[in-house]
Amino acid sequence: MIQITENRYIVRNEKILSGEPIIKGTRTPVRAIVETGRQGFLPEEIPNLLPHLTLAQIFDALSYYSEHQEEINDYIQRNRIPDELIDPLVEGYVNQLFIELYLDEDVHVLIADL
Repeated sequence: MIQITENRYIVRNEKILSGEPIIKGTRTPVRAIVETGRQGFLPEEIPNLLPHLTLAQIFDALSYYSEHQEEINDYIQRNRIPDELIDPLVEGYVNQLFIELYLDEDVHVLIADL
């Protein structure tokens, strides 16, 4: 069952991520937007990384976070992989891939076409 929140683009659905707040019409949790921002990306840059989202959805997710920080931080903490479990080679590879995808305009076009 979908539960509407006070935010236009944020809902909960018990069938998706056990009811964690997500962006309406997607499986993208609010925590993903918050974590992307914590990696240093501006809200205006996030749709380049997640082209299925609009800037309005990004700002609504951040608005939801500002009013529910303890809850979202708890989801972030529960889903965090401890640093000691991440192989340094994997971490370096993922970080480099993320940067390359962000900087590659051709990838943005390919993703947008999906």
